[in-house]
Amino acid sequence: MTTASAPGNRGNGARWLRQIWRGISVPLVAVLLAGLIGAVLLQISGANPLQAYGALFKGAFGSPEAIQRTLEKATPLIFSGLAVAFAFKAGLFNIGAQGQLLIGAIVAAFVGFSIEGLPAIIHAPLALLIGGLAGALYGAIPGALKTYTGAHEVIVTIMLNYIAINITDYLADGPWKDPSPTNIVARTPRIMPSAELPIFGNIPLGFIFALVAAVVVWWVLYRTTLGYEIRTVGLNSSAAQYAGIRVARTIILAMAISGFLAGLGGAVETQGIVFRYQPGFNAGLGFDGITTALLGKTSPFGVIPAALLLGAMRAGASQMQFDAGVAKEITDVITAFILFFVAADVIVKWLIRQRESDDEQVVLSKGWGG
Repeated sequence: MTTASAPGNRGNGARWLRQIWRGISVPLVAVLLAGLIGAVLLQISGANPLQAYGALFKGAFGSPEAIQRTLEKATPLIFSGLAVAFAFKAGLFNIGAQGQLLIGAIVAAFVGFSIEGLPAIIHAPLALLIGGLAGALYGAIPGALKTYTGAHEVIVTIMLNYIAINITDYLADGPWKDPSPTNIVARTPRIMPSAELPIFGNIPLGFIFALVAAVVVWWVLYRTTLGYEIRTVGLNSSAAQYAGIRVARTIILAMAISGFLAGLGGAVETQGIVFRYQPGFNAGLGFDGITTALLGKTSPFGVIPAALLLGAMRAGASQMQFDAGVAKEITDVITAFILFFVAADVIVKWLIRQRESDDEQVVLSKGWGG
């Protein structure tokens, strides 16, 4: 019996390895191709690619402080990436993670600076929770409009981003502005120390929360009835409704949970890094969540290395500029090429001779075209 089962075990192991490779091959090759193109651009600009990439690595991982900076940069990207990925599973493209993140960030700041006398064990989680709920409410709006009016979530979330930007700018320069006589910029007061998220060694507590959030999102999507309903609606909403799934409720709930994750990202940025809300400090984090989610193939666990990669590029950009004389915007160019190769994955799959299964084609076409 043992001898007979050995080939089967080896076959299962080989299939498991092939599945792992199919999952990581496209993002990995996309990163390598973008790095090669970046090296060519660096060479053309007169910089040494090896020196530039060495400085980039040094700025991202060359010291405990650099690692801490990378984790701080990656944390909101994990949350916003999870937000986009979660909505994607329901066949929804949440372009509004930026607005939801901003709302969560400024609401967490308000809770952080306006409430005094609370112990840290209550104050910090309370600010996180209320910031996340604010993002959830803001995320539920496009879900409700799509369900009851047919408005497309892409258009609605884009418009809501601008509304969120203007609301937060008004609050930071108006009723919630720091009243300190020395303050001349639009920003809220600094949050209370009891609302701040601590750092353990060189690991921010917010990063630990982000890892926990990824596990929870995976568990909800693949181990609960709600997750099954969300994924079924994402594959075929008509079939899901025929099967008895309440599609309207599922869409609104998926967008609300997506907004909650983005709002948490903003709250963590406020409580763990900036310690107040100031317009401009959170710029682009929600939009980068789209890149993170796509690079991670919309997998909750795939989002983590994708966010770490983008966080490392952001953290090391300044070091690359100082050591190699390269404009740090080159990292944005490399990031854009990574996103291009992941989005146009037909090119990558042709290079590595990988064929796409019928199931993958259905999921991706539904996700983009739904």
